[in-house]
Amino acid sequence: MDRRQYTPSSARNRGPILQALRERLPAPGTFLEIASGSGEHAVHFAPHLADHKWQASNHEQDQLDSVYGWLAHSPAPNLLPPLKLDATAPLWPVELPDYAAPPVTGVFNANMIHIAPWPVCQGMMAGAGRVLVDRGRLFLYGPYKVGGIHTAETNAEFDLWLKSKNPDFAIRDQDDVIHEAATHGLVHLEAYPMPANNFLQIFEKRA
Repeated sequence: MDRRQYTPSSARNRGPILQALRERLPAPGTFLEIASGSGEHAVHFAPHLADHKWQASNHEQDQLDSVYGWLAHSPAPNLLPPLKLDATAPLWPVELPDYAAPPVTGVFNANMIHIAPWPVCQGMMAGAGRVLVDRGRLFLYGPYKVGGIHTAETNAEFDLWLKSKNPDFAIRDQDDVIHEAATHGLVHLEAYPMPANNFLQIFEKRA
């Protein structure tokens, strides 16, 4: 049975994201992807980032199953089996003594913090601050407000739609995200503009 899921946004954004990542890579090691969703990013990025292992993760079992399906369909030697990971947990699987692929030099997440309550973002920042080595990097892709203002009318409309689905969902202001990151030793390096009114927010761990 083919367990793969497909997300149109992944097909559209994976090229620009990969290019931006390749220009800003951390030291060789393991990239931990938080909330890998379907797994399409993982199988696209890993073959192009040969000096890094790619560690996908998800919290929901159906999404974990999709990642397994994509890994079976498009294997790569640096793709690791996905982990079940809750971003809000006080201990992530990659922190356990028996984790097979340390060190974690990069953390990547796409399109999660606006479709999750704010504590999920806080948990991800805390976890990234714990698991990243010194000078390791965190990359967050998605839409953001800047100075409390949406960067496009379509984002404002999307924000209203999100809040209609769940009042705890929202496009986050980048200043709030930067502040939360700083409390966990993550220094903001860049808000890199991406297509479709998105950004790649880039942080670096400073021990």
